[in-house]
Amino acid sequence: MLRAESKARARALQVLYSMELVDDLPLADAVTRLAQLTGPDPLVYDQAEHLAQAVLRERDELDRHAMDAAEHWRLERIAAVERNILRIGVHELLEGAVPPKVVIDEAVQLAHLFGGAKAPAFVNGVLDRVAHSLGRL
Repeated sequence: MLRAESKARARALQVLYSMELVDDLPLADAVTRLAQLTGPDPLVYDQAEHLAQAVLRERDELDRHAMDAAEHWRLERIAAVERNILRIGVHELLEGAVPPKVVIDEAVQLAHLFGGAKAPAFVNGVLDRVAHSLGRL
């Protein structure tokens, strides 16, 4: 069973992904729709909404860090799932509340659950480089 924090990361990823697929979908609507599909869990959804809100607010900065570390990749070439996993991971690395190895491990787990076959290795490599560039590893 996933811990509440892990569930919140997964729900935040699903919310961010749905907002990329549906233009102009407000955050609150994306959270409500997902909660209707997966069942109520107020603590998880509060954490997920807070995380998604932070990622949306800081998206340009998060993308810069990720792209600096993703050698030979352009943002638009990265699949939406992986792009949002990286954003969540970079946000958590910058925030500093979670140990960097935990951030990277959680992001890799999201990549295993939701990403393509090569996503876990890609996410691991990019976030490891970001953590090193920030002096967190």
